[in-house]
Amino acid sequence: MAVQLSVLDSTNLHARLDDLLASHPPQDGPWSAPLVLTDDIQAFVILHPPGTPNDTHYHEHDEWWVVMRGEINWHIEGEAEPIHARAGDFVLCPKFRNHHLEPVGSEVSVRIAINTRGEYHHHDRPGCRKEPWV
Repeated sequence: MAVQLSVLDSTNLHARLDDLLASHPPQDGPWSAPLVLTDDIQAFVILHPPGTPNDTHYHEHDEWWVVMRGEINWHIEGEAEPIHARAGDFVLCPKFRNHHLEPVGSEVSVRIAINTRGEYHHHDRPGCRKEPWV
């Protein structure tokens, strides 16, 4: 198993979003890069082109995001309407709620996802689907 290194760690305390994006061109399609991996938390920078929703899933811990670029609709179980967020907005999904997101508009969306270390997409509840980026 490969060791996953984060952009920020005890030897690199600063990074620029533009530098990270330059190393992962938008035409490469949806991608994520570990920004911070500590004993307690994980944060990933995630890029999605418009029209590329992710898989429906849930987490065993709350997850939240900071939208850095673009616009995203969050579909969260229990909410009557999607949450429409754009650059500068924050979104929280409570634990155990199915959710997926859909980048909208004409530009690439970039967000930072923050969660408990080791948390991943769970698909074992009704309404979940594993097919990412469809």
